Amino acid sequence: MEKIASFTINHNLLEPGIYVSRRDVTPSGDIVTTFDIRMTRPNRDQALDPKALHAMEHLAATFLRNHPEWNKSVIYWGPMGCCTGNYLLLQGNLESRDILPLIKETMQFVADFEGEVPGATPRDCGNYSYMDLTEAKKAARKYLELLSEASDRNFNYPAD
Repeated sequence: MEKIASFTINHNLLEPGIYVSRRDVTPSGDIVTTFDIRMTRPNRDQALDPKALHAMEHLAATFLRNHPEWNKSVIYWGPMGCCTGNYLLLQGNLESRDILPLIKETMQFVADFEGEVPGATPRDCGNYSYMDLTEAKKAARKYLELLSEASDRNFNYPAD
């Protein structure tokens, strides 16, 4: 079997950032850009707590799907299995820097959120009690700090 493109990135060199993971063209001709919202350094930093990622998933997905400018472009927001970040799929042929303001807004929303996490009820979620809002907020704040000092190395995959 052929190795998929995301497994060809040297994760030992990868820094936190916003990366274009892939672009796909749908049968109708729409372009979908998949972003790697990398929040930790793989294999070097501690992975994010899965409970924090779950809370962040509920908050970020809710925020993005209600965003006045981007809501119609949002296809998906969800955690990576390796717990080092999230994926964001957007309609359009986009670059990492195009969505930097959106990701900052999203992380600020998570960092500042107070109250009940949207959809965190037995009726609305298959594992509603498996969330940690406090840790999600900490992870969002840390990522915001990184984004405020981001450079090309945080927007372009490292050359191996």
